[in-house]
Amino acid sequence: MTQVERLAFMGDEAVAYAVKQCNVDVIAAYPITPQTIIVERLSEYVANGELDAAFIPVESEHSAISACVGASLAGARVYTSTCSQGLALMHEILHAASSMRAPIGMTIANRSLNAPLNIHCEHGDVMSARDTGWIHLFANNVQQAYDLTFISFKIAEDPKILLPASVNIDAFVLSHSVEPITPITDEDAEKYLPPREYEYPIDPDRPITYGTMALPDTYMEFKMQFKEALDRVPEVFEKAVKEYEKISGRRYWYYESYGVDDAEALVIMLGSVYGTVKTAAKRLRGEGLKVGVMGLTMFRPLPEKELVKVLRRVKAVIIMDRAYSYGGLGGPLYTDIIGVLYRNGIRIPAKNIVYGLGGRDFKLDEAEAILRMAEKGAKEGGFETHVDWWGVKR
Repeated sequence: MTQVERLAFMGDEAVAYAVKQCNVDVIAAYPITPQTIIVERLSEYVANGELDAAFIPVESEHSAISACVGASLAGARVYTSTCSQGLALMHEILHAASSMRAPIGMTIANRSLNAPLNIHCEHGDVMSARDTGWIHLFANNVQQAYDLTFISFKIAEDPKILLPASVNIDAFVLSHSVEPITPITDEDAEKYLPPREYEYPIDPDRPITYGTMALPDTYMEFKMQFKEALDRVPEVFEKAVKEYEKISGRRYWYYESYGVDDAEALVIMLGSVYGTVKTAAKRLRGEGLKVGVMGLTMFRPLPEKELVKVLRRVKAVIIMDRAYSYGGLGGPLYTDIIGVLYRNGIRIPAKNIVYGLGGRDFKLDEAEAILRMAEKGAKEGGFETHVDWWGVKR
């Protein structure tokens, strides 16, 4: 591991720096707040000769992801970034990208969907894309946004996988916040991610049909192969994070956690709120409360086996969602977790906290209140309600 100087970056800038070091071949870009700084910096890197890549300034996000699919199938290492309405406009091609087994790197600066118009943090955009077959990773700070960019490419381009991957960063909370990061060297980056090799690139001299029609007698077999590739992601993820630890000194796993080894009550979440809840948990641990915190790094595929190992040890769990499945049972992460509990025979009380929609602040005292609620649920063997919308004005 080579020692390098620490740098101060906004989240968007850190991602752009990582993408440059990943030595991508093609960038298809359309600006949308709050990810615009990523593609602005990348355009500067290309214009200045710091990155030898084709930069395609397209007229919409639909075209951006379409260009990425074509470039990926030609054997290029490709990248784009988006959020909110932009990700929604990509939706048709998100399915095509994964089903055509096109590795693509994408950053989603998670932002609310309108109406009403709001440019602040929410996870509803990626939750609308959770079943498209993409790998979805979540960062909870700027360093992770940087690191997971490398790891996402490593997984996506593995011959056992060949699927697109997103790294999710909270709008403004991470995208526009300046934090110190420790980058890896360009040399280590190239060793970790050598130039992409692809066995079946588009070749005018060897015409092949991609994305062909599949009738009922073959369609399910295509989908099963696709599903099996997602099932192999954990194996490749574990190898990728171990290799990255060797060059960076930073260890990644399916989740980041605090206090879970002896916790009686657990709070699970995605994204940057992990840091706030972890700080609150440290305070309450000082009072003798056995509370634990888990921030998932991998959301899709859902790391069921790893979740079960922790959930079997606790007496109650609260799941925090920065999104809601309207007309359903609660937030998307909540419904995933109660499914894990049920099919693994774990009968503990589970509660959903829906928080922070539209970027509403979530503060330390609120985190303490939720942890105390989890601890109370563990002691009493249940919660008064299944789903609470936290901080809603009545």
